[in-house]
Amino acid sequence: MMLIRTDPFRDFDRLAQQVFGTAARPAAMPMDAWQEDGEFVVVFDLPGVNVDSIGLDMERNVLTVRAERRDPTQPNVELTVSERPRGVFSRQLILGDSLDTEHVKAHYADGVLTLRIPVAETAKPRKIEITRSQDTMHEIGK
Repeated sequence: MMLIRTDPFRDFDRLAQQVFGTAARPAAMPMDAWQEDGEFVVVFDLPGVNVDSIGLDMERNVLTVRAERRDPTQPNVELTVSERPRGVFSRQLILGDSLDTEHVKAHYADGVLTLRIPVAETAKPRKIEITRSQDTMHEIGK
């Protein structure tokens, strides 16, 4: 397994949806993940987030992504509609042992954070040479 998602509020959201009929909070950091050309790619939608407010931390095999979407209004402005989530958001991904967590690359453009995590060399398929018993017997007889 390459990745395990963790979301500490998932159970709370599920309960709130059952009780109130709606989700308790919008998905502030939606993500997609896939494997491509020897890399594991994870993409987060972070529109309206300044790149300086994004933090990536790796501890053992746990990758934590933090981002802050600040309130665009001034203190003396009253919002008429407020549907866009703001504040500090965090996601944790538990990366499998088959990924090379020492060489994670991160790129942010157009509100999208893209992480590229190489598959570890030890996890890549490799060809194993098979010797024939005739070859071994022939060498023994020499």
